[in-house]
Amino acid sequence: MTRAGYRIPSRATAAALLCVALAACEAPVPVSAPLVRPPVKPAPPAPPPPPSAASEAARAYYAAVQAQLLGQGLLRTDGGGPDTPYTDRMLAENFLQVALFDEYRRGPDGLQSGVTESRLRRWAGPVRVGLRFGASVPADRQATDRARVASYLARLSQITGHPIALSDSSPNFFLSIVNEDERRALGPQVTAALRNIAPADVAGITDMPRSTYCLVYAMSEAGSGTYNRAYAVVRAEHPDLLRLSCLHEELAQGLGLANDSPRARPSIFNDDEEFALLTTQDELMLKMLYDPRLRPGMTLEEARPVVVEMARELLGGES
Repeated sequence: MTRAGYRIPSRATAAALLCVALAACEAPVPVSAPLVRPPVKPAPPAPPPPPSAASEAARAYYAAVQAQLLGQGLLRTDGGGPDTPYTDRMLAENFLQVALFDEYRRGPDGLQSGVTESRLRRWAGPVRVGLRFGASVPADRQATDRARVASYLARLSQITGHPIALSDSSPNFFLSIVNEDERRALGPQVTAALRNIAPADVAGITDMPRSTYCLVYAMSEAGSGTYNRAYAVVRAEHPDLLRLSCLHEELAQGLGLANDSPRARPSIFNDDEEFALLTTQDELMLKMLYDPRLRPGMTLEEARPVVVEMARELLGGES
């Protein structure tokens, strides 16, 4: 009888086989054990290079800045509350000021401070954020920053209804977290990322003054109002909350809310530093920015009636 293609021996044959097996047990043939190699442990990451005197000075300076702001009750993280009410009219005006004006104007030596009327700008295609760290940023700090950025981008995507996420594959929105020395060497990276950027604008990043905590450049196709590339820089020397505040503001501004307004409250689009993180009103402005009733390239007067109507819908009109 066979089973599964193998012949089952008779009892006598099986007994003979057993005797052979027992005899073999009396004089085993030595077999060398296979060589087992211990697993190779990956080399630990190289420690970051020692900071320069300029970087150490920047770290001390921004730690003092954060402490001073917190001591004044600024850098709030509550998103606004009963002390910061706003109506639909206020929301509409704040949106128009933040989305249809520029914080800077272009001069012969690059961007210069000065609010000027502009056109509505936003992204049409998916926003793919490439996060890059300088060698000065330790591995554990990189992991924390990456998790925070990924979470925040998911929130921005949910608010706007637009695809926004981290991507190591062909990014179009570059985010660099670098220290003082690394930022000064960013010129070639910025030039490669933002085609046709003016040398004066590159210098605006590499020679960023101490008064600028972070910044973002967003570029659109000529006259279209449609963003297709952006580059943001956050100082690695920032303490935790100031660092997170920069991430919130620059990523949101790079979506199209390009200006700051002293009247916008509660908002991170206000240079008074009252709020560190995206507020309830900021969320509504982002929602309005990506509403299909608005389109890139709209002028202030074209956008105004649409914005007023959207604000009324969102807040139910003034009481």
